[in-house]
Amino acid sequence: MSETGINDDATDRRLRLLIGLVVVLGLSVSSIWTLYAVRDPQPPPPLTLLAVLCATVIVAQRWRVSVRIKSSLLGSAWGEVPVLVGLALLPAPWVLLCAVTGQGLLKIATRSGVRKTAFAMAKEALTVSAAAAVILAFGIHPDLENPDLPVRVLVAALAAFAVTDQLVFLPIVATDTGSSIGQAARQNWTGTVIGHLGQLLACLIALWVLATHANVLLLLVVPLVVACMHLWQSRTTRTRQEREAWQRLAKATDELNAVDLTQVLHSATTRAAQIFSAAEAAIDLTAGGADRTVRADGQHVLSDSPLADEPALPGETTVDLVAHDGGVRVGVLRLRFGGTVRLTEVEQYKLRTFASAVCTAIRNAQAYAELARIAAENAHAATHDPLTGLPNRRQLYDQAARLFTDTGQNGLSALLLIDLNHFKEVNDTLGHAAGDDVLREVARRLSESAEPGDLVARLGGDEFAVLLTGLPTPALASHRAAAMLGALEPGIDVEGMRITVEAAGGIALAAGTGGVEELMRRADIAMYQAKRAGEPTTIYAHARDTADVERLILTGELRRAVSEHEFTVDFQPIVDLGSGEVLSAEALARWKHPGQGDLTPVQLLEAVERSGQLPAFADAVLEQSLLAMQTWREAGFDLPVAVNVSPRSLLDPNFPGTVLARLERHGVSPGQLVLELAETLTISQIDVVERTLAELRNAGVRLAVDDFGTGVSSLSVLSRIPVHELKIDREFVATVETSAEAAAVIRTTVDLARNLHLTVVAEGVESEPQRRALWELGCLAGQGRLFARPLSAARFLGTLQRGSAGRPGVLASPLHDAGAVVRMPVRRPAGTGRSSLPHLPA
Repeated sequence: MSETGINDDATDRRLRLLIGLVVVLGLSVSSIWTLYAVRDPQPPPPLTLLAVLCATVIVAQRWRVSVRIKSSLLGSAWGEVPVLVGLALLPAPWVLLCAVTGQGLLKIATRSGVRKTAFAMAKEALTVSAAAAVILAFGIHPDLENPDLPVRVLVAALAAFAVTDQLVFLPIVATDTGSSIGQAARQNWTGTVIGHLGQLLACLIALWVLATHANVLLLLVVPLVVACMHLWQSRTTRTRQEREAWQRLAKATDELNAVDLTQVLHSATTRAAQIFSAAEAAIDLTAGGADRTVRADGQHVLSDSPLADEPALPGETTVDLVAHDGGVRVGVLRLRFGGTVRLTEVEQYKLRTFASAVCTAIRNAQAYAELARIAAENAHAATHDPLTGLPNRRQLYDQAARLFTDTGQNGLSALLLIDLNHFKEVNDTLGHAAGDDVLREVARRLSESAEPGDLVARLGGDEFAVLLTGLPTPALASHRAAAMLGALEPGIDVEGMRITVEAAGGIALAAGTGGVEELMRRADIAMYQAKRAGEPTTIYAHARDTADVERLILTGELRRAVSEHEFTVDFQPIVDLGSGEVLSAEALARWKHPGQGDLTPVQLLEAVERSGQLPAFADAVLEQSLLAMQTWREAGFDLPVAVNVSPRSLLDPNFPGTVLARLERHGVSPGQLVLELAETLTISQIDVVERTLAELRNAGVRLAVDDFGTGVSSLSVLSRIPVHELKIDREFVATVETSAEAAAVIRTTVDLARNLHLTVVAEGVESEPQRRALWELGCLAGQGRLFARPLSAARFLGTLQRGSAGRPGVLASPLHDAGAVVRMPVRRPAGTGRSSLPHLPA
């Protein structure tokens, strides 16, 4: 027998016991009133009056306002009115007889069954007896000619009738519906109060008419009063029920806005039982590949199990879970009331609305689950090798980077790089399918021999890596590496052959390195050292590293230098070659290393890029440049500043936003900032950074190509990058006087810039002859030691203020006298200028 069947049997037994108790009490009370009538015999009332009273009881009981709780109806009728009026006119035994008879006839006529009929008659006997006992307790005797029932007695009798009715009926309803007596009592309590007030008013009118011998036609007012109160009570109850049902439906719809399918199903079944006052609600899910049945009552979920093909139970109401648009059917919602219940038209509409909302929620949850599955698969594919299932290079780098930043890790970390010896021979001899089998077996053995917390990855080809963690001492790295390589020694059966895999490993300790890339480089060097020495593994040692040890030290120390702002930013003026006037400045970052002294910008930039500190470094340089511009502007020199930018910075999608935000914060126009790009930027890099450059240029930031002429794709770069300015490399400027080739390159650059409406700036101007030669070739601007060395922001301002020959902002005497005829630059049409620097001469 199922759990539901067991519960139903237990409920039925309790109901039989309760009903039996009520029937016994009803018979007992009826026997007492019978004895009372025998001891105090009185003439029987007119038969017509008894028939009228019995009929009135039937009509009053039939005319009731009911509230459904599951399959049970809890409501209020108007049976108190004829009973109380009858108790004022007739002896209690006769009223009891009429009330019980009327109740029995009504139940028989409606075919309610033996149990319900017996219960209704017994309950009527108890309620009438309670009201009659209160009236007798007040010493009131019935009088057909002059009925006298004071208001206080009438109220007390009505209260006794109502309380007894509730005490008898509520336990039955609570047991039948599986709810508490308090919950059953709270159902329709406002309607019950309204009904009792109407009953009291109807009784008062009827008794007044009978007591004052008024026109008997006034008794017709009583049905009118009862009818009005009944309509008012019915409408109030119906309105409240509908309002509460729609509120519960709205709340349930909000709860369905979840992305977890289980949460949606559990919430939907629980809320369905509450909204429609069902004993149980169930959803049979048939779409989405995970067929299941979820059952719940109004309080909690009863079961969540695979879908079973069960026939519909008697009294069940079912509705298909289909959206309003008539889409795919995802399942069925079943409501079980514990008996036969017919939903009203409004309830049926609410059921269809709720089913549509449940269908939409289920489809949304299934779609979200599918998207989450696809995202998980994509995330797994992005970080795992498809052949072996091991983490790939990307995940290895991410994990290693987290270890570098985790200051609370226990023990040391190391990287073991493994390369299989002579693996190409396997592919060439047995084929790539056999080679794949070997790689999968190697991956399995390495994974099984790794310690918990270690990360085994395949980097590609026959190269594997293991991130060793939690090492108590550096020496343990060699021990664990030897154990992992030892796992590869047993032969591997492939294509009917047994082959032996040999491998070499290089170990690099994470402590003291300059980042993940440097850790990988050291492990790679150690691995090749092991191959050359014929050793299984070798630990990286500085002494055997042919790379520039000082460069590695710089990489490791730069993180601290950037965070503590140990570097400075100097500025070199860019001057009008003809007039000697300062046009702008170039920002040059400097780092005075404690051991190596001043580093060149190239050394510094390379170290920054290797260290992973590029975003912080670029942001700090820009910040110092903008602060300098503010200082100069306040002193009367509003000069643009050129800042070198690394191609790696342009790969950062947040770079344009960061630049523009800093400009806005300092109140600097975007046109006052020039970003210098290396001309050695490759076409592949341009493909990636093109959008970033366009965003900066559209915002007003000026772009320049640095060291123009030294790359191998100058014209290609210019055709793709929306630049404003070209900077001639110092190598050409140094030999402009003595080399025809250098002069030709400069002349060609000037002509090209003239045609493209670009500005040309010569770098490394060291002497007056170089200045004059550049001027004669058409180059209008230059920078170099002839005018000033790179200066701090404060010294730069002092140099501007001093000027030359008493002229602030001028650093050299003009190449032409005042009023002399000079070549004028070509002017572009209005609105098309690209630079505030002078344009090339025509």
